[in-house]
Amino acid sequence: MPIKLPSTLPAYDVLTNEGVMVMDEELAAHQDIRPLKIGLLNLMPKKIQTETQFARLIGATPLQIELSLIRMSEHETKNTAAEHMESFYRPFQEVKGEKFDGLIITGAPIEHLEYEDVDYWEELEEVMEWTQTNVHSTFGVCWGGMAMLHHFHKVPKHLLGSKLFGAYRHTNLSPASPYLRGFSDDCVVPVSRWTEVRAPEVEVAGLPILLGSDVTGPCLIEDPEHRALYILNHFEYDSDTLKQEYDRDLASVQVEGAEIALPVDYFPDDDPSRTPMNRWRSHAHLLYGNWLSEIYLTTPYDMDRIGQDRTDLRG
Repeated sequence: MPIKLPSTLPAYDVLTNEGVMVMDEELAAHQDIRPLKIGLLNLMPKKIQTETQFARLIGATPLQIELSLIRMSEHETKNTAAEHMESFYRPFQEVKGEKFDGLIITGAPIEHLEYEDVDYWEELEEVMEWTQTNVHSTFGVCWGGMAMLHHFHKVPKHLLGSKLFGAYRHTNLSPASPYLRGFSDDCVVPVSRWTEVRAPEVEVAGLPILLGSDVTGPCLIEDPEHRALYILNHFEYDSDTLKQEYDRDLASVQVEGAEIALPVDYFPDDDPSRTPMNRWRSHAHLLYGNWLSEIYLTTPYDMDRIGQDRTDLRG
């Protein structure tokens, strides 16, 4: 089954050309089926790129998905046209009366700030509390996952001396987890961040770490009590996203003699003139497909019941 997107959303044509099944609202209305209602709270500056990346992953399963694009109510983006935001996004204050089967909270390039110094932090805390009554399963990504760990468990983030940047191997620490169904014993995940959460502090909070690395730390963390997953890295990245970030960092260097490190194990033979190979795409589809499958198996058919019972509906 396809993902339902407005036919004028840029992702519609991109995904159609890639062979991803998409349908517009008129065609979806003719199907007698309850789609999974998934929200994307997009905190990234490049909104169109990010919404396309996540739509690609959640649109690749046999389930029909209705994707809702959500923004913070008062925060104004500087990197995406106002017309796009007005046409396709709704502020959180307009959707908070609704129920969702799933919600993705993306990362944001604000790691250097204390959480409480983020201009939309108060509303984001409202969002996180709202997920406990109005969302069946929440997926926090990178800074979004760290923010949820801080909000619900007071797990701190720590500033690193240098950026973790590259395609790093991670170990499958929980092969029996339904979220890692079909995963290899290890996998490559793109990493791009200046902060970390530490495994001992996650474990003290009683949260199982599903994917991890001796170099980059915890990657995928489960929070059963809050019906949430937190991934601190970027399975959703395109093949060239790390290259775009590397080129951007090179262009922004202002200090004479400053060096920008190559992304680790990303360019073939560490040669930035060569095209990077995508070594994470299959596991990215597995993870988000498994997440959607778990939602499908456990979410109430009657959406009014979402948030009323925190137990696993499969028993």
